Amino acid sequence: MKAAGEGRHELDAVSVLNAKRTLHHLLEAAGISSDETEELLELVEAGAVALAHQEVEQLVGEAPERKGEAYGAGWLDGARTVAEAVGDLAERALRQAVAGRAATAPDARPPVRRMEVARAKAAAVPLYLSFTPASDLDPEVTDQVLTAVLGTMGAMRRAAYAGRLTEFATAQHVRLERLYAEYGPGSSIAIHGRYSLVHSPTSVAVLERLAAAPEALREEWDAAELPPAWLDGLTAAWGAPAD
Repeated sequence: MKAAGEGRHELDAVSVLNAKRTLHHLLEAAGISSDETEELLELVEAGAVALAHQEVEQLVGEAPERKGEAYGAGWLDGARTVAEAVGDLAERALRQAVAGRAATAPDARPPVRRMEVARAKAAAVPLYLSFTPASDLDPEVTDQVLTAVLGTMGAMRRAAYAGRLTEFATAQHVRLERLYAEYGPGSSIAIHGRYSLVHSPTSVAVLERLAAAPEALREEWDAAELPPAWLDGLTAAWGAPAD
């Protein structure tokens, strides 16, 4: 017979709070503000609930057939009820994570924050390095370009941008491979000039925005006073016919 507390292991509220406080202390020592740390933690928590929602939804159609029709109907109703409740929790958690930045108007685009740029960079760099081995563009310029990219979106879309960017890179894998082979690092095209942006991890994000929100991107691009030739060159390279 197992003693009380043995068996399935679950984190209690005190242990979760302890982990959060520990992370706050460690990141504060590294120069990350408490507000920025809390934002990241809330996004992670919202994501955990969203993933749990996906798992619960999978249970909807998994009632054991051997239990009979009545059992299956009860299973279906129960699974749907739980899935709906967890889905509501996931949405509330996401809204809480971006509270104060998500305006009432769905198209509102609040100022881009440092942590949002850092998250976008963390998403874009691995995708870029899956196509080409190096980045040649100045890191400061990278932040400026990503700020323009994120400026085309509201806070809710920024929170989920890593997933959107990954979906774009997966769907356009062949075209991206061709683009970086012909115009990126290691190609015969020099970094200085209209194709400079192809040498930056931000190019994946810029291309996604060109496909999804071209007018908003050009508006943010002009406001940031970034070279128009970079955007035009990337657009031309993207649209060039394959050999």
